[in-house]
Amino acid sequence: MENPLWGAPRIHGELLKLGIEVAQSSVAKHMVKRRGPPSQGWRTFLRNHAPDIAAMDLFVVPTIGFDLLYAFVIVRLDRRDPVWINVTTNPTAEWIARQITEAFPWDDGPKYLIRDRDQIYGAVVTRRLRAMGIRDKPTAPASSWQNGFAERLIGSIRRECWTTSLSWARRICAEF
Repeated sequence: MENPLWGAPRIHGELLKLGIEVAQSSVAKHMVKRRGPPSQGWRTFLRNHAPDIAAMDLFVVPTIGFDLLYAFVIVRLDRRDPVWINVTTNPTAEWIARQITEAFPWDDGPKYLIRDRDQIYGAVVTRRLRAMGIRDKPTAPASSWQNGFAERLIGSIRRECWTTSLSWARRICAEF
């Protein structure tokens, strides 16, 4: 009870050092049970820190003329508000750093910014975030689910672009 962080393997090892031979399963069976979770859960963490977290992502939107546009989005997690959306044909790390500066002009930036591990976010972007007092939190490789808020917004944007381009194409075909 005096060492709540000690688990059964540690206590078992200490007992063996004292010459007391007992199975680790017996130690685990007689240990005091913890009350409640050891720390806050993910839901509580998110509720407490959501106003200080934003997410960003860069994605490709093909146009009806088969050109590729690169869209950059930043969304706040607390209200799921899109903070910034911009489009370019040639994204660079400098362009993304400028977009971050324009999205959070004064002391309005979040404490944490979730991003994926895209190669476009180079040293220029991380230096800009650090200079603004924002800690960037890259997601694990190939884990888009960890940036779910931005991915959900991107899905909505893609669906809207698709339906808009379909209705535009139908109007043009109807004219001919």
